[in-house]
Amino acid sequence: MPPEMLRLLTFSTLFPDSTRPNFGVFVENRLRHLVATGAARSTVLAPVPWFPAGLGARFAAWSRFARVPREETRHGLVVHHPRFVVLPKVGMAVAPLLLFLAARRALGRLVAQGFEFDAIDAHYLYPDGVAAVWLGRAFGKPVVVTVRGSDVTELPDYAVPRALIRRAIAGADALISVSGGLKDALVALGAPPEKVTVLRNGVETDVFRPTDRDATRARLGLARPTLISVGGLIPRKGHHLTIAAMHLLPEYDLLIVGEGPERARLEALAAAAGVAGRVRLLGPRPHGELPAFYGAADAMVLASSREGWANVLLESMACGTPVVASNIPGNPEVVRARAGGVIIGENTAEGIAAGVRDLFADMPARAATRAYAEPFSWDETSAGQLEVFRRVLARRASLPG
Repeated sequence: MPPEMLRLLTFSTLFPDSTRPNFGVFVENRLRHLVATGAARSTVLAPVPWFPAGLGARFAAWSRFARVPREETRHGLVVHHPRFVVLPKVGMAVAPLLLFLAARRALGRLVAQGFEFDAIDAHYLYPDGVAAVWLGRAFGKPVVVTVRGSDVTELPDYAVPRALIRRAIAGADALISVSGGLKDALVALGAPPEKVTVLRNGVETDVFRPTDRDATRARLGLARPTLISVGGLIPRKGHHLTIAAMHLLPEYDLLIVGEGPERARLEALAAAAGVAGRVRLLGPRPHGELPAFYGAADAMVLASSREGWANVLLESMACGTPVVASNIPGNPEVVRARAGGVIIGENTAEGIAAGVRDLFADMPARAATRAYAEPFSWDETSAGQLEVFRRVLARRASLPG
């Protein structure tokens, strides 16, 4: 029989650290709520790329990894950050092996020091899930892998990752997907449907809640209808489409919260479209500041081309701000009623503009949008996780020998 208190090893390279507090915060949030049930505890193994300290600003993007502590405690969770080697150009093909070798050494040291665990709770299928399945075999523990988006919608387009992903799907004891669309993608890759449990992400309604909207708008100098987009400045987030739509929405302003390699391109795009005066790139903001930004806006726009389960949609709704979201797998599972917002017809500048006008023509009350988001707490997801792990452990205990 499975133990009353589940002892988990959470394994993922997508986990926050003291130098990147917002990185992979969705993994940390789900784990915090699971542990808060009192039915599970976890130690986190969150490897980071190895990089030598002291190489200067020339390698600033990589040198930050040298500042990540080897061990830290976040929200009561002990987090270990062993280093693994990343090889340029060939890294995608060999990443699972290099990640596994580093993790096996680190986990072996923990076990030698008396660490005990019942199962591995892995996040992201490649390379993390592949390495986690190998860890499970090495230490004789069952593995549950949560898939989150591009690990099944993009990476399988490459031959080596696809082959290893399919083996990891077969080798994992159970799979969790954060949306029905991702479950369909897993099944298409060979996963038996009964092996996949859909457990959506939740939203912390005590953190993401309505704030003093007028005060924030005054502080930001907002006097016109305002849209907001939140997410990394990378192509798949579609910020370029939202900026292009602003040419068709002359009476609106746009705030973009996030950072990434596309910043200069997006600024140039706004200038070329003649909308730079109405588009403000605010850079990255601490997680705790986001409710004020969501609340100050009239609507949130998500123009992503791919998502697993877009947390920003629920975050915005919980703050009382409805959304305009692209019609991609996952998003219609979040935006199921007018109170939450609208799903656009096509993910183009014209489609976004049409979606914004549609929403503003029949804008839901902010209280209704907040009420729509409130049932999306973490309670149901935590209960589902406990059921999955207990089922896996019971099945492992029933095996002969």
